[in-house]
Amino acid sequence: MDLAFLTNITQTEFLGITLANWCLALGAITLSFTVARAGIGFVLKNLRRRANRPDAHLSHIAIEVLSSTSNALLLLGAVLIGVGILDLPDRWASRVSSLWFVVVALQVGLWANRAIALAVLRYFKRHSRSEVYTGSALGTLALWGAKVLLWAVVALAMLSNLGVNITAFVASLGVGGIAIALAVQNILGDVFASLSIAVDKPFEVGDFIVVGALAGTVEHVGLKTTRIRSLGGEQIVMANAEMIGSTIQNYKRLQERRIVFKFRLTYGCTPEQVKEVPRQVERIIGEQKLARFDRSHFLAFGENALEFETVYIVLDPSYNVYMDVQQAINVQMMEAFADMGVEFAFPTRTLYVASLPSTLENQLQQRHTAPQGDALRTVQ
Repeated sequence: MDLAFLTNITQTEFLGITLANWCLALGAITLSFTVARAGIGFVLKNLRRRANRPDAHLSHIAIEVLSSTSNALLLLGAVLIGVGILDLPDRWASRVSSLWFVVVALQVGLWANRAIALAVLRYFKRHSRSEVYTGSALGTLALWGAKVLLWAVVALAMLSNLGVNITAFVASLGVGGIAIALAVQNILGDVFASLSIAVDKPFEVGDFIVVGALAGTVEHVGLKTTRIRSLGGEQIVMANAEMIGSTIQNYKRLQERRIVFKFRLTYGCTPEQVKEVPRQVERIIGEQKLARFDRSHFLAFGENALEFETVYIVLDPSYNVYMDVQQAINVQMMEAFADMGVEFAFPTRTLYVASLPSTLENQLQQRHTAPQGDALRTVQ
């Protein structure tokens, strides 16, 4: 019976190929996939064991790259091995060899894609100013450009192997690219604006900026938009081209704050008090540890007060520190001026009422007491 079974599978054909050949191909597929998967698992296990060493940077990269191995492509490769065992016609054998190149090119592309992503991320982490790298426009553009170039090369190589004339294909892509660029010129404007932000670096992720009437902390710089977290808590999404065309104030790079403030005193001040006020202001600012005095002057004679102007530098860029220093200065100025006997001015207006001449006053009284007819006659 065993002999009859062997005779049947060696003589029975399916699609022109014996069942024995089909069974052999199926076994080859199973064995090839199992061996390939086990081999990759064995290599990963050894690499993870070495990754515990402090200088094993390459091991970490190799683990990430091999982890991107596609099981579908491994299975397809195993199927091609099994198909190679079958007694196929010559025209099918050439097609199978072309598919081999496609499978290998796709898998190498996946490995290279992962390796490029890790390399770009590692580079920009090392050159990032902040301790926690959250991404940048330059990093995004570099990664995007490298991946596009990689998969363009892979696709052209596969098409060339399949017999496609890639010269004419590339020429047609150039013409189509011009048409697409004209259609999406607004989007490309934002993309090039993001490139300008990445190269010129007017701001980075984590900076507090003011753009027109908008203010907040930069959370993400993308290819088309920049996301800002405002002081109110909401997220503001702004086009990169619009940001580049606006004036940007970057407070994260502020090292010192130059403060100019004015105050007004009443006209009751004597010249000696006016001379003493700037000296008192200088003394008060000099007592502040986080402030540096610049100047204080009697500025002008105002409409209803004497105007003074003071300039000083806050040595800490924090806004809260500035407010604390200004508050301390204001309180001490109130105390010092009270001791000096001078007062802060508030908007006032003095009315001077002058008495009328006696002749004009008599004429007005006569008009008010004149008869009605005389009044009418006077009007006529």
